Amino acid sequence: MIKSSYNYKDIWLIAYPILISLLMEHLIGMTDTAFLGRVGEVELGASAIAGVYFLAIFMLAHGFGIGVQILVGRRNGSKNYGAIGSIFYQGVYFMGGLALLLFLLSQLFSPIVLRTIINSPDVSQAAGSYLNWRVYGFFFAFGGIMFRAFFVGTTQTKTLTLNSIVMVVSNIIFNYILIFGKLGFPALGIEGAAIGSSLAELISLLFFITYTRRKIDYRKYGLHHIPRFKKKVLSKILGLSGWVMIQNFLSLSTWFLFFLFIEHLGGRSLAIANIVRNVSGFLFVILIAFAATSSTLISNLIGAGHEKQVTSVIKKNIIICFAILTPIIILFCIFPESVISIYTDIVDLKKEAVPSLWVLCGAYIVLIPANILFQSISGTGNTKIAFILESCVLVVYVFYITYIILYLKASVAVGWTSEIVWGGLMFVSSLIYMRSGRWKRKKI
Repeated sequence: MIKSSYNYKDIWLIAYPILISLLMEHLIGMTDTAFLGRVGEVELGASAIAGVYFLAIFMLAHGFGIGVQILVGRRNGSKNYGAIGSIFYQGVYFMGGLALLLFLLSQLFSPIVLRTIINSPDVSQAAGSYLNWRVYGFFFAFGGIMFRAFFVGTTQTKTLTLNSIVMVVSNIIFNYILIFGKLGFPALGIEGAAIGSSLAELISLLFFITYTRRKIDYRKYGLHHIPRFKKKVLSKILGLSGWVMIQNFLSLSTWFLFFLFIEHLGGRSLAIANIVRNVSGFLFVILIAFAATSSTLISNLIGAGHEKQVTSVIKKNIIICFAILTPIIILFCIFPESVISIYTDIVDLKKEAVPSLWVLCGAYIVLIPANILFQSISGTGNTKIAFILESCVLVVYVFYITYIILYLKASVAVGWTSEIVWGGLMFVSSLIYMRSGRWKRKKI
């Protein structure tokens, strides 16, 4: 049921399934890193670069899914449930073609790109081996994005928790068997991690299809009828998601630059960056859960004609997020080596990673309000404005990491201060835009 306002309990009931879902998915990256950390530093570093490289491509599809989610949320808010099915299926058609295109492009050009941009031949070869198998996951993961857009847009987020549990358990089993060579399988190392993750995404997609068929009133949302291709509907989706797709790709591409620059500092620095990325990722998925909740609630509120409640929803999401993250961050800062031990048993590596973890923990003071405000802009349907804002911030970000890492050759910990720069600039620019009220004029 669409409400005219949301209290803290309402927000939590919608956010926590998204949170559990994202935490479960983060466990996939944790599993890869934890297992590969026992294989070697080359594999650990290569998985960092290959993982972010894959994520940069994947975020194109994720951006499209955000556009679908916004439209689904707006139709759900206005109780135009029958139109949701058409939006969903046009998204599926597009995602199928996009998965094939990106798969072919990656297979053709990724080996060349990796050899060109990575200094270490060993790291380059390992990263290529990972990506060679990981890109098969596009076909399954892109379909899963459409289902997530449907469930988040209609605020039926509990389904995401069940799906993520299935996905994570599958990934742990596949990775354990394939990385280390159990149950008669050969030990595939970093290739096993890639195959395991892709297979887990296949299991996830099959779960979504089965669950929707058996548990969801799919006729209510027009999912029982598979329509023909409709250019007009797809154009409307792309009008929203096109900006998000480009924005996400640019955002992850600049983050990929960060890891490339770190790789120039040496294999140890890259391994530290990968470990800290995964530890911080645990905090980040909690933040993103509330950012996604804020975005979808705003879309639903505007669809129902309750624009006046938007500011209240944003503030409440920021407060709840701080309340949950603050004690976790304090624990991470007090017991850093214990947390880092999850990913590696190399004593020197653990000690050297501590300063970087402290820096990233401190960055969340600005990252929390920055991300929630920024995602809220997309929730209003103003995805072009969101793209322009982040593009401006990313220009500063790239200049900063180039100067700090490549020119000054500062430590990894100093390099991570780039997150504070990004967060501070994004917070200020997003706050100014939301306070201007210009988002109220957007019609989708």
